[in-house]
Formats: sequence, C-alpha cells, structure tokens
Amino acid sequence: MNIIKPTIHERFSPIIAPAGKKIRLSKYPADPRKYKAIQQYSTKELENRAKDLLSEGIIRLQMAQEKLWAAKKYGILIVLQGMDAAGKDGAIKHVMSGLNPQVCRVASFKAPTSLEASHDYLWRCSLQLPIRGEIVVFNRSHYEAVLVTRVHPEVLETLPEELSLKNNKDFWSQRYEDINAFEKHLARNGILVLKFFLNISRDEQKNRLLERLNNPDKYWKISPSDFKERPFWNEYIEAFEDMLSATSYPHAPWIIVPANDKKIARAIIADTISHAIDSLDIDYPEVSKEQIKEFQKIKKLLEKT
Repeated sequence: MNIIKPTIHERFSPIIAPAGKKIRLSKYPADPRKYKAIQQYSTKELENRAKDLLSEGIIRLQMAQEKLWAAKKYGILIVLQGMDAAGKDGAIKHVMSGLNPQVCRVASFKAPTSLEASHDYLWRCSLQLPIRGEIVVFNRSHYEAVLVTRVHPEVLETLPEELSLKNNKDFWSQRYEDINAFEKHLARNGILVLKFFLNISRDEQKNRLLERLNNPDKYWKISPSDFKERPFWNEYIEAFEDMLSATSYPHAPWIIVPANDKKIARAIIADTISHAIDSLDIDYPEVSKEQIKEFQKIKKLLEKT
C-alpha cells in the first residue's frame, strides 16, 4: 500500500461524499432526523445515543492518541469547514476536550496576513501540518482558497496576469487539482486526512445568530462578517458543492455531517476520528530484553536509595 486511507465506519456511509460524483447538498439533510438510520429512535433515545457515542468516542480518542504519539508513525489532519455558526468551534471544544494538548493543536485560518498573501495559498497551511504522532485540527483550511475567494474573487491574491482568474478559464479546476495533489502527497507520507463539512440549514444559521444577539453572554462570539456573508448563502452553497464534488477521494474523503443538531454532529465527528485512528497499524513500541534488564537494574538501585 503506497497511500493511507481513513477507515470510516459503515454506519456513516450515507454521509460520505462519493468520489467523482456531483454533490447536491439538498440530498444531504442538515437535520439528522431525516436519515433512515436515525428515524428509528425517539427524541430521547436519540439524545442519549448521541451522548453515549460522543463519550465513547472521546475515551477511545484519548487511548488512540497515546498510542499514536508513542508509535510516531502517522500524523492526523482534521479539516473542519462549514458556514458561519455551523458549530466548528463547539466541535473542537467538545471532541478534543480530553486530549493531551502537548500532541494536539488547532490551527485557525482567517483572512490571510500580508506575509501569507505574498506566498502561494497552500503555504500557510503547510506550516501547520502535523508531525508524526500529532493530531492537528484545521478550523477552516486551505479550502478557503476555493470558497471565500470563489464568492469574493476580489480578495484573490495577486497573481501574474496570465495566471489570473480573468485570463484562465480553468482557474478553479486547477485549484482543485492542486489541493488533491497536496492531500495525496500527505497521504503518501503518513498523514491521515479526515475532512468534515458541517452542514446546517439557512434557518438553523439564522436561529443560532439570533441566539447570540439575544444573549449578552454570547456577544463575544459575534463577528460582523457573520452577517455580511449571510446574503451570499446561495453562492456559498454552490462553492461548497463544487468543492465537495471535486475533492472527495478515498484517501481524503469528505464527511457531510448533518449539523443542525450540535450533539449529534459532535458524536459523528468523535466516533469517525477515533475509529479511523484505531484502524491504523499502531501500537506501543516494543521494549528489548536488554532494555528490560537495564530497567530492572535501575529499579533495584532506586529501591536501595
């Protein structure tokens, strides 16, 4: 095997974006209760199931992280994308709550700085990639270069005239090609790539934004950009659909998480990550007989002092 691919539990197969097919988000309900596998549960049963799945996922993730760091064979890159108020920050807070911060990082990508804009668009993300044994979460990511810039092409970085959007009809398809090559390169070098699109409805986004506006304790979460981008909802949906269609492959699949219910979304993310890491060929390093003898000598010396 010359490329690593994440193992995703079959129960989530309905929400994996298939490779090479056009994705229509209208066919992926943002409300998890619209999926057949979930309709069998009552509201209370569903709430308890999500709670249990999240708790189990966090515990399994804690155990897997320790082996991951001890083995130092693989790095884990988790990509979170979604509309404003989709729940990216909350997912990070709850899913990663029990992990060792020494070997787990979050990298957030907002508008590029002048230094970042002077480089190619993958440069700033390359700087934040995980080392072997480490888990890194991208809160937004290199995909901003085919989302925000797609909706607002005026913010594109300065490029030579012959490479500009105006003079290149294949501009976006070439960006998808670059991103796919980038992620395949990572997978060929021991970085497991897991990508989650947090799919919320327009009404749910409205409710969450209003909740923040109606609660002074949540004013700190409010950004004027959240409201400025809302009128471009349809444009973003089109950009997301093209992105999901062009960049979901077995080595770096997109999971389209029904995120109208935060608890269920977090449970799906936690379970997917823990299952993918558990499926890797990792274990604690073996200790040689010579090392064991040395440890026994050290133990005897300590017991005498």
